[in-house]
Amino acid sequence: MTRFSNPSFVSSVLEEYGFRFKKRFGQNFLIDGNILDSIIAAAQLKAWDWVFEVGPGLGALTTAAAAKAEKVVAVEIDRTLVSILKEKLRSPNIAVIKGDALTLDWRDALQEQGWAGESLKFVANLPYYLTTPLIMKALEGGLPFQNLIVMVQKEVGQRMAAQPDSKDYGVLSLVVQYYTEVSLVCSVPRTVFIPAPKVDSAVLSLRPRPPKADAPRAELFEVIKISFQQRRKTVRNALKPLAKQWDLTLGDLDQAFARANLDSSLRGERLTLNDFSELTKQLLKGR
Repeated sequence: MTRFSNPSFVSSVLEEYGFRFKKRFGQNFLIDGNILDSIIAAAQLKAWDWVFEVGPGLGALTTAAAAKAEKVVAVEIDRTLVSILKEKLRSPNIAVIKGDALTLDWRDALQEQGWAGESLKFVANLPYYLTTPLIMKALEGGLPFQNLIVMVQKEVGQRMAAQPDSKDYGVLSLVVQYYTEVSLVCSVPRTVFIPAPKVDSAVLSLRPRPPKADAPRAELFEVIKISFQQRRKTVRNALKPLAKQWDLTLGDLDQAFARANLDSSLRGERLTLNDFSELTKQLLKGR
């Protein structure tokens, strides 16, 4: 445990600066060294790694990562926290940037700190309300992240890692698994934060890899998303509006299921990523 995850130290810093938590930023500071150690171990940081962090809080994860990596670039939206971090984290391999991680150009931010293509990893305790857009930005933003170690709300983590035939399986599961291999690092009780959130958390490892599905990405995601808009519908019925949009007849739709060797009476939660990919390709053949 670093002092930045020590409850007494955190409390003293909060008191010293008269810090008030802002609900709109989803601020919850980790105060458990064991969870911190699990995150750092999962990141498999090397001395030549650069780490990109979103929402450093009071710097517990930041300092732990900086002890292992070449440089940590942390983006924080709260100007008060930025001031605290710049006073408390006086280390040449830590850079704290004031900004909104959703709108900030991450590549520019890294390059301004001297990043020139070195090994790059994403490690963050993500604000719950921005989890999905931040993860998608990390996956689709073009930066060569070797892995993403993220703390998220437990229910969101379950959805990301869910497999077919489960209640948690859906669009988020398929989109994240399109880009990465997903695994659970550890569960995190709500009691290890100041202040304690209303829900438990989970740490996930997302390891980017080339997509296994070979259907065109944009069309594949269209098929996936519409298939889960009304979960009780069969995929065939859910896809009728999209088929019309793509100038396909119901006969074309049925033929696509047949060519993909899929039962058209199945619901979306029964189909794998490869099933959706094959169905998308067959649908496109009919356009």
